[in-house]
Order: sequence, then C-alpha cells, then structure tokens
Amino acid sequence: MPLPRSLSVTSLSGLDDWTEEFDLGDAVLFEIAWEVANKVGGIYTVIQTKARLTSEEWGENYFLVGPYMENSVRTQVELIEPTNPALKRTIDNMNSSGCKLYFGRWLIEGSPYVVLIDVGFTAWSLDRWKSELWENCGIGVPWFDREANDAVLFGFLTAWLLGEYAAQCEEPPHILAHFHEWLAGLGLVLCRQRQLPVATIFTTHATLLGRYLCAGSVDFYNNLHKFNVDKEAGDRQIYHRYCLERAAAHCAHVFTTVSHITAIEAEHLLKRKPDVVTPNGLNVKKFSASHEFQNLHAHSKARIQEFIRGHFYGHLDFNLDKSVFLFIAGRYEFSNKGADVFLEALARLNYLLRVNHSEVTVIAFFIMPARTNNFNIETLKGQAVRKQLWDTAQTVKEKFGKKLYESLLVGQLPDVSKMLDKEDFTMMKRAIFSAQRQCLPPICTHNMLDDSSDPILNCLRRIGLFNSSSDRVKVIFHPEFLSSTSPLLPMDYEEFVRGCHLGVFPSYYEPWGYTPAECTVMGIPSVSTNLSGFGCFMEEHIADPSAYGVYILDRRYRSVDESCSQLTSFLLQFCQQSRRQRIIQRNRTERLSDLLDWRYLGRYYISARHMALAKAFPESYYYEPQDPSSVSGFRYPRPASVPPSPALSRHSSPHHSDDNDDDDERYNEDLEAEKDRLNIRQPHSPQYRDKSGLPDAIPGNAMSSKLYSIRNKKC
Repeated sequence: MPLPRSLSVTSLSGLDDWTEEFDLGDAVLFEIAWEVANKVGGIYTVIQTKARLTSEEWGENYFLVGPYMENSVRTQVELIEPTNPALKRTIDNMNSSGCKLYFGRWLIEGSPYVVLIDVGFTAWSLDRWKSELWENCGIGVPWFDREANDAVLFGFLTAWLLGEYAAQCEEPPHILAHFHEWLAGLGLVLCRQRQLPVATIFTTHATLLGRYLCAGSVDFYNNLHKFNVDKEAGDRQIYHRYCLERAAAHCAHVFTTVSHITAIEAEHLLKRKPDVVTPNGLNVKKFSASHEFQNLHAHSKARIQEFIRGHFYGHLDFNLDKSVFLFIAGRYEFSNKGADVFLEALARLNYLLRVNHSEVTVIAFFIMPARTNNFNIETLKGQAVRKQLWDTAQTVKEKFGKKLYESLLVGQLPDVSKMLDKEDFTMMKRAIFSAQRQCLPPICTHNMLDDSSDPILNCLRRIGLFNSSSDRVKVIFHPEFLSSTSPLLPMDYEEFVRGCHLGVFPSYYEPWGYTPAECTVMGIPSVSTNLSGFGCFMEEHIADPSAYGVYILDRRYRSVDESCSQLTSFLLQFCQQSRRQRIIQRNRTERLSDLLDWRYLGRYYISARHMALAKAFPESYYYEPQDPSSVSGFRYPRPASVPPSPALSRHSSPHHSDDNDDDDERYNEDLEAEKDRLNIRQPHSPQYRDKSGLPDAIPGNAMSSKLYSIRNKKC
C-alpha cells in the first residue's frame, strides 16, 4: 500500500523570518507526559529538547506535568513555590484533599515549570477510580497490570488538576492540555467526559498494538487493513491499554503522530486519521561544533581505538587506521530495531571482504541494554593489559630519551646498541608475554544472565562471527548504556557517536528514530529505513539522501533477504570509501542539521495548538490553515561535486584508505555549502483571512497558520 502524502508534513521552508502574529491572551498550556523529568525512552528527549522553544512562546503560562520520581527530582528539579496564584490555590487544595503535588523548575534548557504528581500517595483511590472508569467509559483495567494502574492514577490526578485549576481561575480560562502517549491519555478522556473547559491534543509516538504486532513475525505494514484490532489486542493481553489509547485518540480535539508511517498505522489501528504530523526535532545548538566536528570525530575515534587495543590484545592483527567503526544503539528489540538484519548483513560483508582480500576491518558495536550481572573478566583484563603495555612503553621511552639527551649534550651521536640495557629488554619481553592470549577476544563485554537464549549471541553463533583472526568483521556487544564513568569504555553516548564512522539502524518498527537524527546533527552518516519516520522524512526532503550520508534501506517493499543484500551493498560501498571521501560525506551530513532543528519542526506543534484552541473555543479563537495544494516545497538536491559514493567507482573490490587516492577530486567545501543553501526553495506564501475579511500574507510552510484572538480584535 503506497504512503499517501500527509496534510501537514509537505516540506520545511528553511525560513528565518517566519513569524507568528497572534494573541494568546490568558491561554495556559499544560503538557502532560509520564516522561516529564523521568527518563524512560524517546518521549523524554522530545519534551526536554522542545522545552526551550515552547517556553519562549508561552512564557509563564507553560507548565509540564509528570510523575514524581524522587531519584530524578533530586538531580533534575528545583522545587519552588508556584508563581501562578490560581495554580498555587489548585495545588494547595489538592494536597489538603489527600494528594501530593510538587512544583518547581526543571533544570534543563528553557527552565520550564513542572508540576509533579506522586501517584503512589493516592493509591488508596485506585479501586474507586477503576470503578468510575468502568461505569463512565466502559474500560476495565486488571489488577495485575501495574503500568496500567499507574496510568489510571496519573490520569485521574491530571484531570483533577486541570478541573481544579479551571475552578480556581477568576475569569473563564482558556486551558490547552497536550497529552503524550497512552500512559497520560486517560486524563484527556476524563477532561472530555467531565466537559472541562480544556482544549486537548493527543500525540502518539508509537501505537501500542503496532509495537506488539511488529515484534511478531508478521508483514505488518502491508497488512494494516486486515488486522482485527480488538482480537489482536486481546490475544496479547493489552486490550485495556489499547482501549485507553484509542479513547484518547478519539476524544482529543486534535490528534497528532510523529511521522507519515505512524499516521497510516494510527489510522488503521486507532481508527482515526491524525490531524497533524509533528516530526520530532533536536536542539541542534547543543550538538553544533561549527568547523570543529571533524576534530571531535578524530579525538573520539582515538579513544575508541584505545578501547579496541585492549579488547583485542593478543589478536590485534589488523590495522586500526584502516578500520571502520559501525554501531547500532537503542532498546533491545531484536527484530523491531533491525539487529537481525544488521547481523546477517555483517556476515555477508565479512565474506565479501575476505574473498576480495580487503585490508579494511569493520568493527561493529551493539549498544543495547540487556540483563547482566557484571563486567566480563576477560574484557576488564584486556584494558588492564593495555594499560600495562602503555606504562612499560612510557618507562622505556623515558630512559631512552634521557640517555639520548645526555649523549647529545656531550656532542656525540648515541650508540644505539647501548641505549637499551638488558633490564629494558627483559621488561619489554615480560610485557609481550603478558599480552599473549590463548582464547579469542570476547564478543560480549558483560556476563549475560540469559546467555543461551540471548537473540544477538545466538545469531552470532549461527552466522559464525567469533572475532577470529580471519574475520574482517569483528563484533563487540556492549549490553549497557554508555557512561563517562565506566571503567571499561569511559565515554558518554554523544562522544562515542562522534568517534564512529557509520550508525546502522535498519529498524522494522521505528515511528521516528532519534538515533539516526542524532548522528546527522553530529555529522556522522547513518543507515535508516523507509519504515522509520526519520527515513521517510529524509527521503521527502533530500533528492539523493545517500550523497548526504543518509542511506535509506527498503524494508517495506522488499523481502528480508533482499533488505539484507541491500544493506550489505551499503556497507560494502561505505568500506570502499577513502578517508577523504568520508570527510566530504561527513561535511554534507552535518549540513542537514537545520532540517532537524526545533526552530523549524516546532512549528508543527504550534499549528496543532492553534487548531486545538480554535476547535475548543471557537468564540474566542479563529484558525485558518493553509491549503497544502498551493505549496511548493523544497528538496536538497544532489550535490554538484563528485559524489562520495563508490557506486560510480571502477574499483571492483574494497581498497584501503589512502589520503592520495582522490587528490584529483575537485571539491570546495565553502562553495558546496553555499550551493546547498541556495537550493532551498521558499514555498509559496499562503493567504489568510480573519473574520473581518482582510487578507494577511504570512510566510511559512505547509502547516503555517494564524490564530486570531477574536475577543481582543476590534473590527
């Protein structure tokens, strides 16, 4: 089934002068999510990175609502007294009625206000609220589902908070509540059921049923119209969760998703077509390094190389300067995240590199948290041996340097045979003997609790990648999130990504995809798919994504075997690139950063909020979206210079990186960047009319909108 073009995401405009001319008046925005000041997954990143932009728009009338998690609050939140009088009375009244609410500032960029609700403090009301939910909404929640119980408590408390705030306002308020995901969705349903004066938005970042279905062996996207959603949810014992999510989607004034592909999924599984698609952005300023990002890559790569020297001690029979570092990272969902396809492609790549006698060595990292009990002893020993060798080399170098210095002082050339004595040779021989290893380098850096049933390890056993000396592809499985305090690989995730050459994310189910987006803003090429929101977004805006370091794998219209072959081709082509070609490609990749900046993507959220206010308060607000048919978007064209892709190369086999391989390649970085900027085409300026019939020309994109505060406008 082809992907129809969404109403809302047609293109970005690259506009610096795009302005909003509207009066929010006394409108107040509450953004509600389980991941406010509570890091669980990608929604935390969405809210955290978007907070600055939203705070600038709404100022003191923007409040985030989330659960109270003591460990997170200690390090992320500054508790203060509420500054809004109505909100202060609301929190005081709820606390005096048996609730526990906290108010403070979230210590992130933008410093937004947060209201944190202790759901455990009101657990005594759970049975009563479940009964009310069944009587009023016909949704029953089983006692054993702790996550759903938390959703019930959180939903009733947020609805109570919004209702109490409306009652405490001296004048009829204009409240806008934005709910993220099913865990917060019940609050939206209750707001509509109680007819509170609240404009509501519901955003699903990934449908519950979609995630469960994709985890099974089904052709999900090509059979969306065939699923019996009630039966499928019931078979997986998530029917009550599915009902909460579907009810929130249908009750919301405005329903949004994060990508084209998720919009189609939601239309079939939740039975409502999204009103707006709101792509996820990043705070690009955080990652920007101007012209330094190439130096940062070199610095981080050197640190990864040090780790590899220790990990492969005794078997370091490959040239690290001719090695390519690949990685995959994310939740440990073996099939959904595409780890199965990546491993199969690595096995095929290993064969091709071996038969072509390539000097390139590929080292693939799997950064996926799994159940472990400690570091692998052999892995820790490797880093200790590396450090011992380094210390020995430094000691000998110091003695050698001192004797050389003394010899030069007296005006004599040194006698090399006397520079190192017998003790020095003994020390070096002991270091060499200690670096010998009888076993192969370990694949996993930790001791796995379920080694025999682990999907990645079982797949590696099947395809025969054991880090042997004959393998041109080596694998390192790091089943833990990266941390700069780790004794094994002391690097945070951002630094690690900068040091790698290519991120590989062949996901089958990826509603958006923050991992390839983060690679892009740091200037690191990546592989995504046409089933991920990020991949579809890049295909829409870039004429030739691979030329800009974004390889789009076809997992929708090809079989698994064909997708593996295509990924193998991508990886082989990347390995064939010279060092200079990779530098050129990283420059192009980094120039795509503006596409993913909240400065642009945040405008879709603005449009969704405009739409919700106009629907809920038509007597006060008037919203007129632009007709998308009149918009001509832009696409990044294929680069004018020689593309870095070796697909056009005459080499029939991989060749090593050589700085002199392509000295004849004509490339001017400044000229190339200027051409990319000039090739951003401005879309047609839409026309808006207010209720007085006067047109207003507002430059913007397909979802540019104008919101009029009717009560403050005099005709």
